[in-house]
Amino acid sequence: MEQPFLFRKVAVLGAGVMGAQIAAHLANASVEVILFDLPAKDGDKNAIALKAIAGMQKLEPTPFSVKSKASEIAVANYETDLAKLKDCDLIIEAISERIDWKSDLYKKVGPHISADAIFATNTSGLSLKTLSEHLPEHLKKRFCGVHFFNPPRYMALVEIIPGPTTELAAMDNLESFLTTTLGKSVVRAKDTPNFIANRIGVFSMLATLHHAEKFKLGCDEVDALTGPGIGRAKSATYRTADVVGLDTFAHVVKTMSDTLPDDAWRSIFSLPDWFKGLIEKGAHGQKTGAGVYKKVGKDIMVFDPSKGDYRPSAGSVAAEVEPILKIRNPAERMTKLRECKHPQAQFLWAIFRDLFHYCAVQSESICHNLRDLDFAVRWGFGWTAGPFETWQLSGWQQVSSWIQEDIASGNTIAKTPLPAWATEPGRLGVHSNEGSWSPSQKIIAPRPKSALHARQIFPERLVGETVEYGKTLWENEGVRVWTTGDDIGIMSFKSKMHAIGQEVLDGVIQGVAFAENNLRGLVIWQPEQPFSAGANLAQVSEMLVAKNYTAAEAMVKKFQDASQAIKYSMIPTVAAVSGLALGGGCEFVMHSSKAVVALETYMGLVEAGVGLIPAGGGCKELALRAAQAARGGNIFHFIKQAFETIAMAQVSRSGEHARELGLLRTTDMVVFNANELLYIAKQQAKAMSESGYRPPLRPREIQVVGKGGIATLKMIIANMLEGGFISAHDAAIAERTATVICGGHVDGGTTVSEEWLLELERSLFVELLKTEKTLARIDYMLKNGKPLRN
Repeated sequence: MEQPFLFRKVAVLGAGVMGAQIAAHLANASVEVILFDLPAKDGDKNAIALKAIAGMQKLEPTPFSVKSKASEIAVANYETDLAKLKDCDLIIEAISERIDWKSDLYKKVGPHISADAIFATNTSGLSLKTLSEHLPEHLKKRFCGVHFFNPPRYMALVEIIPGPTTELAAMDNLESFLTTTLGKSVVRAKDTPNFIANRIGVFSMLATLHHAEKFKLGCDEVDALTGPGIGRAKSATYRTADVVGLDTFAHVVKTMSDTLPDDAWRSIFSLPDWFKGLIEKGAHGQKTGAGVYKKVGKDIMVFDPSKGDYRPSAGSVAAEVEPILKIRNPAERMTKLRECKHPQAQFLWAIFRDLFHYCAVQSESICHNLRDLDFAVRWGFGWTAGPFETWQLSGWQQVSSWIQEDIASGNTIAKTPLPAWATEPGRLGVHSNEGSWSPSQKIIAPRPKSALHARQIFPERLVGETVEYGKTLWENEGVRVWTTGDDIGIMSFKSKMHAIGQEVLDGVIQGVAFAENNLRGLVIWQPEQPFSAGANLAQVSEMLVAKNYTAAEAMVKKFQDASQAIKYSMIPTVAAVSGLALGGGCEFVMHSSKAVVALETYMGLVEAGVGLIPAGGGCKELALRAAQAARGGNIFHFIKQAFETIAMAQVSRSGEHARELGLLRTTDMVVFNANELLYIAKQQAKAMSESGYRPPLRPREIQVVGKGGIATLKMIIANMLEGGFISAHDAAIAERTATVICGGHVDGGTTVSEEWLLELERSLFVELLKTEKTLARIDYMLKNGKPLRN
């Protein structure tokens, strides 16, 4: 049996933006990590690395899953601490993209690195062949490129690139570590300039800049056109350049220009003079406070190349083009864009056409198959569909003929013909259930079937791939119970945003009963995010408008019954959670036998935002957990934390943060790869079943703090109200929250039952339902999608 490669300790060389945040994400994953940098000239030798860690604690979005992770990064310098490298199993070099600097560092650290360690360079596009020439001989077999995208915690993509002598085992081990431990989506790239994602993504941005000038469109106008409206990130084009850094973007463009002398599109591998001028002035984007955009007071200003100065940003999609972008059928939308004579429409057709053209011609040299290219661009740049997916959706044959027409008429940037495979008769696309086209191998390359990939039971799909989510065992209008072929059931909600209404509540109660009688375990998992956006407010609103409070209370009782069914099921119920789990969705997670949540899980009991308190068992469960945590000691400390979590409608910033808020237990699991979530949850359900699972006994005596605790919390509420931090209605909601989690107006130290707390939840919830301000909050949320603070 082959011995597994263990990543016990990792060193990151370079405490710049990328190196420091890579170290942070390693700390998030509880990997022992050492962050190296140059020795400081004065004071503490490790001051540079320490300053980087301090700086990250101020960043938004935060690189850390919880604040305490910052203290888990060890610091070191190249002068006194090189000996620490010998114990590291992975060394990630992440200094500036200069071969001479990297070469000098390799000579310095090489003798201290174990021959068994993997040595990786975090480069965005430098040649691995060239870099490997500067390595000590003993490191060449385990040297490779590892390209994280910024910010490393949140961006899914990591490209790994072999050097000319890299052993396959090193690549396999690194991919497993990146995928499961760090939660990354890995693409193996060829050793070509800028690899896959940057090569295509940067080309797309350069083509956009080229056509923006050609069609005389402003920067803000271009960003209005190239964002979510065409399936791309909100930062669109110029805002993306600001986020990346204009200087960094210029460096990547220079790499393309310097290393691709024979590229037929090389004429656009340069930046406009005005763009270079901003860099020369130090306007490098977000990190310097000004770039293509800058904020002046509350106003967003955009650079106007025609004026050589900033003006108010006001770019928008033209009236003639806006309805075209709203067309749902991609083929019809692309047809209308090409036919429309408005400059914005012609601009959009041009950037799509030249992107498709470039990808078709260059893909053979830069990727192993077109699946890798589309995923790399999706994961690295936040597009909803990759270039080939978009082409396939838009009608492969029709778009191919249009590209050929534009090549013939001289409208394309390059005159290079499309490759033969792209124009072969009958081709409908490049992705299907059989696999994706490989231009270099001239075959349809199937998806990999390694043990690592088997952990993703339902991997992310491409256009052209279909999926069947198992065999249905039981269902109603709101819930489906199904299986992948074993005796662990999966429960999924059918509602929009997986909101919890009457049909879902009925489905949960009946579905759990079905599972108890027919299965050994039940995983609650949604094939698509979110886990659940909470209660179906539309149904609640209908009852309130009709003043049918009896029906509303009955619905709340059913909510509690559903939560209790999950908690006291005779088989283990495992909640597999990724994305949002709000309100009632959070309560279902709290009542599961075990929760397995992805790192990027955002949980919260947010009912206060719609003028209510949690009444699906959420208040009860936090009161119970506080009593259990106190173990007969001072309960109020734990009650106060629970009160703040509910009254402030706190939403976790990660799965780990959800644990700190008390929404997850110490026994719940946080996993880093959401695509492995179902596999891990099923394994947990099987293990619990195999070990003779029994549900928790219903607690007969829950100690509460009673009216003394309520009085103390009311003083806190009064101070917040007096200070203008909350409204009078916020105070009314908070007082009812305090009443429930303190156990009602009983003496401190009294013991109560679960049912007592549930009845308190219900009665105070219904009280709030009868107030005009709560009705206004619900109505506002339904109409605007955000809370009203009245």
